[in-house]
Amino acid sequence: MSSQPALSAANLLDELQATLMHGTVARRVETLRRVTDLYLDGEVDYCDDQIALFDDVFNCLVKNIESNAKVLLAQRLAPVKAPPRIIHHLAFEDMIEIAAPVLSQSDQLDDATLIANARTKGQNHMMAISTRRSLSGAVTDVLVELGNEHVVQSTVRNPGAEFSDNSYSILVKRAELDEGLAGELSRRAIPRAQYLKMIALASASVRAKLQAANPQVAGEVTSAVKQASRLARSAPAAISLQTNIAHGLVRALYEDGRINEEQVFTFANERKFDEINQAIACLAGTSVETAESLMVESRDEGLLILAKVCKLSWATVKAIIEMRDELTGIKSADLDECRFTYERLRTSTAQQVLRFHRMQQSTAVAKPPAA
Repeated sequence: MSSQPALSAANLLDELQATLMHGTVARRVETLRRVTDLYLDGEVDYCDDQIALFDDVFNCLVKNIESNAKVLLAQRLAPVKAPPRIIHHLAFEDMIEIAAPVLSQSDQLDDATLIANARTKGQNHMMAISTRRSLSGAVTDVLVELGNEHVVQSTVRNPGAEFSDNSYSILVKRAELDEGLAGELSRRAIPRAQYLKMIALASASVRAKLQAANPQVAGEVTSAVKQASRLARSAPAAISLQTNIAHGLVRALYEDGRINEEQVFTFANERKFDEINQAIACLAGTSVETAESLMVESRDEGLLILAKVCKLSWATVKAIIEMRDELTGIKSADLDECRFTYERLRTSTAQQVLRFHRMQQSTAVAKPPAA
């Protein structure tokens, strides 16, 4: 490694001391430009001690200088491995023109810093964070929780953003009142559980609006919306590769005689929504679309019917309910009441209800909705 950068930096310290004591703002800005040039010229070769020295220099120089100089500094340091304290300083500047380049580009900002910034600064800072090349689930949780509609839509548009199940639940609720967000979500590959919930909520919202506008054809509206929902759920674009793989794997396990209650309980504890739906569909002798519909769109009764047909114990049913509630945000009724209902439900009755449900679905698919 060349010793010239260190020597140049040392020579600049004398000038820096004179600048800080007696220099004008213009001289301070010029010194900052020279220090930045020097750092960028040898950035890849500097050791930790040299980077720390530059950090001290930068932090001394940015005090009491005009905003335009800070904007330029942020733009130049954001794309490189810059000294950490000056990057942190720039990221927390109130003026968004200074903070934005760093928040949107710098790899020197960890999740904890980004989260602290999002929680303490304004919407403009969150908007800059939302455009980063990659965003962890921990960061997007905060953006989805605190961001306005523009921040949230920008985050959803970001192909490098990861979302937790909790974030998806919040997004689905916000999409009910934000058509722009609903559109962005529709273009993103999201987990099947959250997708089905979004379809169910959208269907309920559309149905309510149409029935309010046309009360005389309420029955036809309900039928048409349910048909549209089924088509949306089964559209090839709605079934992700991950869901298809999960369904195929479970079908193969079932055909091999390896899908039983113990495996279903394991799927529930591991929060494997796609695997649960396919396993229950196989055990109940119904389609996965029917299992998904009863799991997400109905109240607990639908799930209890499926479970009774599969002859599952209450412990497994309870685990499935808790998984469903956690992944989709659907709030179940009192579990003690559910258990009482489940234990009283006859298997023969559950089988009859399931057959009736399948017949309703077949009839709705065969008959197109009224124009």
